[in-house]
Amino acid sequence: MKKIEPRDWIPLIKPYTKPNVARSLRQVANTLLPLLLLFYLAHRALSVSLFLTLALDALAALFLVRLFILQHDAGHGSFFPKKWMNDLLGFLAGVLTLVPYHHWQLSHARHHATSGNLDKRGVGDIYTMTLEEYLKASPWDRLKYRLYRNPWIMFFLGPIYVFMLSYRLPLGYGSDKPSVRNSVALTNLFLALLLAGIVAFFGVKTLLFVYLPIQYLAGMIGIFLFYVQHQFEDVYWEHNPRWEHLKAAMEGSTYLKLPKVLQWLTGNIGFHHIHHLAPKIPNYLLPKVQEEVDLVKVAPTVTLKDAFKIAFADMHLYDEESRKLVGFKEAHQRLREAQGKKAY
Repeated sequence: MKKIEPRDWIPLIKPYTKPNVARSLRQVANTLLPLLLLFYLAHRALSVSLFLTLALDALAALFLVRLFILQHDAGHGSFFPKKWMNDLLGFLAGVLTLVPYHHWQLSHARHHATSGNLDKRGVGDIYTMTLEEYLKASPWDRLKYRLYRNPWIMFFLGPIYVFMLSYRLPLGYGSDKPSVRNSVALTNLFLALLLAGIVAFFGVKTLLFVYLPIQYLAGMIGIFLFYVQHQFEDVYWEHNPRWEHLKAAMEGSTYLKLPKVLQWLTGNIGFHHIHHLAPKIPNYLLPKVQEEVDLVKVAPTVTLKDAFKIAFADMHLYDEESRKLVGFKEAHQRLREAQGKKAY
């Protein structure tokens, strides 16, 4: 992509950055009400069939993912025109999604400001080592990184660690800020009241077989979506000062082309390249941008089938020479070659 200055592309995007309050409220209603209904139906299904309960849990998890996308928009100030409206929705949604609003908002803003920047990795992203860093790392550090990037650990244990443990503590980026600590504490307080209410009104069985599976499945879907939107073979990474925002968006994020139903349930997050280009665009206007603005049509397109291949592919290290993600197999081949040369 040739260099395009912000003055050239910002006017193309700006008309789409104005939220529509009625449309936003409609999204809240058509997300939250089905979520609550499915929770109740899954609770009632416990007396009929555990399989039916889990099937309803899976559907509810998709609506919980959709609710997180609304919270995500609120965190960018793109869902409502007023800050207090965004913050109120973001906080209340965060109690349901297990994501403390202000804590996440801060690290996610950092992610947007540094996505694709090799000099600013590690906050709000899926950490990616370069091939050179991996080859120079100690055996213990290589093992830790391999475990972290293992898809079975990331997608199946990751939801428990991230949403049920990590987000319960004000750790990491921004943890020194009182607003972050207070956000986590207040979210945990409301969450404790919610869990107590579920046990009191629905019982422990509903907590174990309805609430927790919904949270777990939603977390798994969320991590999967985030992973495939920034981890693909030709992904953009660059050092300062050559890093460019437009390239980071168009070449460092995918257009995840989902079936219409899944596109709706995931709040159009598949248009991730547009979102990274202009996070002030509400999720419900992203498809319109994709249709009307030629600038965004250059982003790599990934289907759902492609996404599953990406998620389980051996592409975990960025090779600065080839400018591609490569796998542990290639890295360890290089290690063996280097060891052979030393022995020789």
